[in-house]
Amino acid sequence: MMLRDTWVLFRHGLGVTLGQRIGIVIGAIQPLLFLVLFGPVFVTIGTWETLVPGLIVQLGLMSAGMAGFGIVFDKRGGVLERLRVTPASRLALLLGRVLNNVVTLVLQTVLLLAVAYAFGLRAPLAGVLGSFVLVVVLGASLAALSYAIALTIDEHLFPPVMTTAVVPLVLLSGSFLPMSMAPGWLDALSHVSPFRYVLEALRDLFHGHYLTGTVAAGAAVTVAFAVFSLTIGTRVFNREQA
Repeated sequence: MMLRDTWVLFRHGLGVTLGQRIGIVIGAIQPLLFLVLFGPVFVTIGTWETLVPGLIVQLGLMSAGMAGFGIVFDKRGGVLERLRVTPASRLALLLGRVLNNVVTLVLQTVLLLAVAYAFGLRAPLAGVLGSFVLVVVLGASLAALSYAIALTIDEHLFPPVMTTAVVPLVLLSGSFLPMSMAPGWLDALSHVSPFRYVLEALRDLFHGHYLTGTVAAGAAVTVAFAVFSLTIGTRVFNREQA
């Protein structure tokens, strides 16, 4: 029952998403602009294999991290109220949405990578595929947490709170420059953010380094963050639908 409900909700959401393809592109515009306008400058001191993983994490934070906007509109329009009286599994109501957000993030990441390869990225296929696994888990985590926040705080506060939070999270992850280049205090502060570990793992994978402590740490942090986010998201969603 739960799997069927999840599939039905996912298929419906995906149909809406694919029917508005321009929205997928618009959601990836900012990382694409950084790639095109900042990338040629960055590669004078670094490599595409260092920059592009940072842009992928930035994309995840801006795309899946803002997924809560959708549920704010659904709540405002009475969609959640109507779903409350259906026999659909409460977990399915969350997972159907989350899976749709993950597919959107994957499509946006593919678009970003296509442009990056055209500009000079030469990451190995195995590294890119391994990175996609982390991106999928990270996207699901961010979407679930975003929904939980959107259902917990005042709907009018969600946009400013999330847009304000994304900027320091992007910078502290080391999206533009590795945090090892930052002052000691800022480098130490960045270790609080789980996104730094994910990003460093992606950079190792893009450089063709697979069996490293950095990759292991990034994978472990990603899984732990997923468990935390999905647990919180499920509890909040169940409470909202009760």
